[in-house]
Amino acid sequence: MQATPLSYRPRRVPVRPGNGPRDSAGEGAGYMNSPGLHTPAQIAAWRTVADAVHQNGGRIVAQIMHAGRISHPDNKHHAETVAPSAIAAPGEMFTSTGPQPHPTSRALDTDEIPSVIDEYAHAARAALDAGLDGIELHAANGYLLHQFLAPNTNQRTDPYGGTPQARARFVIEVAQAVCDAIGSERVGIRISPAINLHGAIEDDPDDTAITYRTLIDALSAMGLAYLHTIGDPTTPLIEDLSRRFAGPRTVSNGWDPVTDATIAQALLDNDQADLVAVGRAFIANPDLVHRWQTQASLNQPDMNTFYGGDHRGYTDYPTL
Repeated sequence: MQATPLSYRPRRVPVRPGNGPRDSAGEGAGYMNSPGLHTPAQIAAWRTVADAVHQNGGRIVAQIMHAGRISHPDNKHHAETVAPSAIAAPGEMFTSTGPQPHPTSRALDTDEIPSVIDEYAHAARAALDAGLDGIELHAANGYLLHQFLAPNTNQRTDPYGGTPQARARFVIEVAQAVCDAIGSERVGIRISPAINLHGAIEDDPDDTAITYRTLIDALSAMGLAYLHTIGDPTTPLIEDLSRRFAGPRTVSNGWDPVTDATIAQALLDNDQADLVAVGRAFIANPDLVHRWQTQASLNQPDMNTFYGGDHRGYTDYPTL
């Protein structure tokens, strides 16, 4: 972790939701070599990162994630994978011995759910103890929180499944616990309604709308810092949810098209967003804001280095 601050210092941005601390405990880890935000050693290491960001005038927000069934025991010291229901995810997970099929996860018992909620709150408190400015709950992209929302990954018959309102309950309770732990003004949340990633399928428009309206109404009452939606922000579903949310709205196009300055400005001008999330262009251009302001050419991202785990492809792009 000694070199970690160098990965964050070159980029100055008012709010930085990132893929930093992702798992609240070993059980929640998904990918090989995922960083954590759980132990005293991890908290101390992240404090050096937060200090480096603050010294450069930035702010840093930890994205807290429990992978649920998108994992493999080999990536988390052989801990079992858990999920809303015992249904294996499609595809494979990369491990130290190569790609392996996702195993069938164990369904969480109802009486286990409060402890999982507590893990999220613990991770949020740890983020502030480490000097970070807030957290973003990752309730998108087919991971644990999203697995509770999606009907095909949540086949529960207890109070956490069966209806759209019940499927939204776990995410609502996690969000409330985290708000109670660190204050709602330091909590954002990321959702990806109907994106259908990692086998979490939301293909019934009416069911999806009810599920997410239930969620958004509850989140609005909590006074969160922001709502971060992934997907085409001009679709009726995303527009409806964004306008329904009583707070700042961050939008991400997802994967296509790549967000450029023209797209970002149009989203702001059309009142479809208060903030625009940018990923690939920002990775390749530490001085992206300056380049956009001056209409300078952009570095092209090298996707072969996106998940390399070190500084290559992250801090070695040239600035103007």
